[in-house]
Amino acid sequence: MTDNNQEINIRPDLLRHIVSDALQKYGAGSAALAYRAPDASRWTDISWAQLAADVDALSRAFITLGILPDDKIAICSPNRPEVIESELAAFRVRAASASIYSTSSPDQIDYILRDSSSRILIVGGQEQYDAARAHAPFHSSFIAMIALGDGEITLAPDDHTTLTWRQLLDKGDDAPSQALSELQAREAAWSPDDVATLIYTSGTTGEPKGAILPHSCFDTAIAIHDVRFGNRLTHRDTSLSFLPLSHIFEKAWTFYCLHRGIKVYVNHDPRQVRESLRQVRPACMCSVPRFWEKAYVGVQEKIERAPWWQRILLRYALRIGRRRNLVYRREGRHGPWWLEWRYSILDHYILRPVKKALGVNRGHFFPTAGAPLSDHINLFFQSMGVEIVIGYGLSETTATVTCYPRYGFEIGTVGTVMPLVETRIGAEGEILVKGATVMRGYLNKPEATAEAIDADGWFHTGDAGRFDTSGSLVITDRLKDLFKTSNGKYIAPQALESTLSEDRYVDQVAVIGDKRKYVTALIVPALAALRDYARSHRIKYRDTEDLLDNTAIQDLIRRRINRLQRRLASFEKIKRFKLLPRQFSIKNGELTNTLKLRRNVINSHFADEIEKMYE
Repeated sequence: MTDNNQEINIRPDLLRHIVSDALQKYGAGSAALAYRAPDASRWTDISWAQLAADVDALSRAFITLGILPDDKIAICSPNRPEVIESELAAFRVRAASASIYSTSSPDQIDYILRDSSSRILIVGGQEQYDAARAHAPFHSSFIAMIALGDGEITLAPDDHTTLTWRQLLDKGDDAPSQALSELQAREAAWSPDDVATLIYTSGTTGEPKGAILPHSCFDTAIAIHDVRFGNRLTHRDTSLSFLPLSHIFEKAWTFYCLHRGIKVYVNHDPRQVRESLRQVRPACMCSVPRFWEKAYVGVQEKIERAPWWQRILLRYALRIGRRRNLVYRREGRHGPWWLEWRYSILDHYILRPVKKALGVNRGHFFPTAGAPLSDHINLFFQSMGVEIVIGYGLSETTATVTCYPRYGFEIGTVGTVMPLVETRIGAEGEILVKGATVMRGYLNKPEATAEAIDADGWFHTGDAGRFDTSGSLVITDRLKDLFKTSNGKYIAPQALESTLSEDRYVDQVAVIGDKRKYVTALIVPALAALRDYARSHRIKYRDTEDLLDNTAIQDLIRRRINRLQRRLASFEKIKRFKLLPRQFSIKNGELTNTLKLRRNVINSHFADEIEKMYE
């Protein structure tokens, strides 16, 4: 058990006063946020003064519309500055936000609106508006839907109740004096126990559950990140927000950046993140391992096409970088002069151009969590001088439970426990968490809450892990994902899937083998890369399925899989695989909104393909 209860002064209203604090600390004219319109190439700043004015107007508008303390305001939108403004305004009127992923189906939107009893729904695009309209008007106490953007959403001809964003702001600007008096009264009555937000779990099994996170959770989370990161980030730095703001990781990180006065560039379209990275070149950015896996594959493709002498130089630069960054810098030590001298030259001429092409050349560090990242990819970027800070957390723990400390972090772990957070390993190796960042419970689900939080206050994460000799946490896998072959051997599928994702020809993987004689895999290949391979090797094919069935292609994938898993035990190795012509998708129910595999759905949809691998 780890008990990390050091003395830290927690200010009980950090989240609520983010904007007013920033106005005093950083100045009204400095930029708080930046955004890029869908048809624009340049970023537009939003100053702290403008952000404060918008939040003021929204707060009065919510009161005028009839939002009461403890009411819920649902938000279903791609990332936009208005999402952040709406949440900050909800905090001021003592309401709570209910986050809905922009990729949610009409049924999912309807479920969350009814479960949370949300009285307002803010939609950020045509797709979200159309999905929401499928079940309108939702429930008897529902007030209105708000359409973001200026004419970006075409309202249905019979829709006479939806307000545009401009109309909502105008309603606040024109609010009667009673609205301001009511706002002041609510601010005076505010409590750290007020609910800040509901985070609905992605639901790999069963229906989503709304984790209740009061302000005290975020106030503590902000304070302990100040302790862990110290002054590594200042108000002169920037961050790029591209994970969904409905995801606890991005939400909590964005609030932390605003607290530090860090200008947050809000990336609207996830497909444009690489372009945005190269434009912004942020000092920090939270992400999931899939981002770094794709970045690694992209770098490897460029390396393979480079002249032989460039490949040799890059490998040498990475060896020097690994020694300098992982032997010395990782321990907070300055390397020998000759090592620092070599590294500075190789970084300038070899490594920095690669980092610049990715858009991470100005980065201080990049928090990463949500799934396993292979040690090989982690070591590659650390050697390059890209400081990935691996962490572990959940929606129910206001994100971070553990993360890499600045010095002394261990590759293969998810870092050390955060201040004021207690952890221990329970039955079956389950990670248990206790502390002020743990949720109050699940909304409307007392049985699920009692199952998740025991009588002693320990939250049962559902993840298996252990502590190593340094005190760092090692994640084994999700307990529900761990399976046992018919030979009695336990398999951690996420670790295998992470290993295979290193390969440039692999896009998605689902490992199979529960109660089976051996391990197999459903593999969604990177079709563009496979077609390039087929073209360069003069492999003829009629269509995608014919390409995937080609013996040469099958042999290629088999060789690459065998190379990646050469260090695994025999019983862990994938013996057979099936190449699939389409991706696992959210629409088909095979992925959650956070892109986690729904294994039971995949097993059902591809039952025939799975059975053939065991014939």
